[in-house]
Amino acid sequence: MRSLALLLGVKAACILLVSSLSGTGAVNNSGRWWGIVNVASSSNLLTNSKNVQLVLDPSLALLSRRQRRLIRQNPGILHAIAAGLHTAIKECKWQFRNRRWNCPTTHSPAIFGKIVNRGCRETAFVFAITSAGVTHAVARSCSEGAIESCTCDYRRRGPGGPDWHWGGCSDNVDFGRMFSQEFVDSSERGRDLRYLINLHNNEAGRMTVSSEMRQECKCHGMSGSCTVRTCWMRLPSFRTVGDFLKDRFDGASRVVYANKGSNRASHRADPRHLEPENPAHKPPSAMDLVYFEKSPNFCSYNGKTGTLGTSGRTCNSSSPGLDGCELLCCGRGFKTRTETVTERCHCTFHWCCHVSCLNCTSTRTLHQCL
Repeated sequence: MRSLALLLGVKAACILLVSSLSGTGAVNNSGRWWGIVNVASSSNLLTNSKNVQLVLDPSLALLSRRQRRLIRQNPGILHAIAAGLHTAIKECKWQFRNRRWNCPTTHSPAIFGKIVNRGCRETAFVFAITSAGVTHAVARSCSEGAIESCTCDYRRRGPGGPDWHWGGCSDNVDFGRMFSQEFVDSSERGRDLRYLINLHNNEAGRMTVSSEMRQECKCHGMSGSCTVRTCWMRLPSFRTVGDFLKDRFDGASRVVYANKGSNRASHRADPRHLEPENPAHKPPSAMDLVYFEKSPNFCSYNGKTGTLGTSGRTCNSSSPGLDGCELLCCGRGFKTRTETVTERCHCTFHWCCHVSCLNCTSTRTLHQCL
C-alpha cells in the first residue's frame, strides 16, 4: 500500500512537471517546442559514445515523442534547431521593432506568450518565421557537415550553361524543408480552423526559404580570367526571408473554413480548404500568411490577452509613421528626456599592432510613450 502511494506521488509529480513546462496549458500546445531555445544548453544534452550530441533530456518534456525520435535519428540537428529559433526570434524582433506589437518574448517555455493562443496576423508571422528558421538553419548545417544524416545537395552536377557548370556545395534546402515539416508540424493537433491555419503558415515560412534560393558562382581561369564558372545554390540571408514574410504579414488574408465558414472540419483537415472571409478577395496562395481573428489592442497592458502595451516605448517625435509618437503611443502623449552618452571615436590604427581612440561625449534626446 505504501509502495502504491509512493508510486502515485511520483506520477503526480511528473504530471506537475510536464504541466509547468508546457506553458500553454491544455488549451493549445502549438509551438510548445519553441521552449527548447531557453534550455538547449550543453548541460541538457545527452551524448553517445562518440561524444555526438543527441537529444534534450526527456525530463524537460518540451518535445513530443516524435520530435525526440527525429532528433535521435539526426545527430547534431538539435543545435541547428536551437540556432534557427534564435535567428527567427531575433528577426521577428527586428521586423516589428517600430510596431505596437514588437514581438515580445519571455524566458518561460511559452516563448511568445499568449499571442500564440489567438489566430491573428501576429500569430501567423510567429509560426511562419519559426518554421522558416528551422528550415534555414538545418539546410545550412547540412552543407557545413554538422548533421550526420545529411550533406550538401549534390544533385546539381555537370553541365549547366555555355560558360559554367554545376558543382560546389549547394545548401540542402530540400532536407531542411522536409525535416522542418516533420518536426514543426508534428506539434499541431486537431481538425479545426486553427490547426489548418498553423499548418498553412508553417509551410509558407518553409516555401519562402526555398523560393529565395539563389545561384552563386566562382570563376576559374588564368590570371583572374573567368573562362569557366562553377555554380551552386545558396540559401538567402535570413533578413531576406524576414523581409518577405513581413510583406506577407502586411497583406495577410483573413480566412474561414471552406465548409460554409465553419470553424470545424467535417473530414480530414486540408489547408486547401481555406477560403477568404470576403468572397470578393482572391484565395490565399501557398506563400501568403493567413489568419482568422482580429488582432488585440496592443496599446495597453492586458493580462488576459498577454499584451504588454506601449507605455515606456521609445518613439520618434518627427515621424508620421508607425514608429512616430502619435501612433506608437496610441494618442496618450509622450515624455522627453535627455541623456549623455560617451563612446569611443576617431580610432587610429598604429603599426604594429595597436589601435588608439578618443572618448567622445554627446547628448541625445529620447521620447517615451506615456
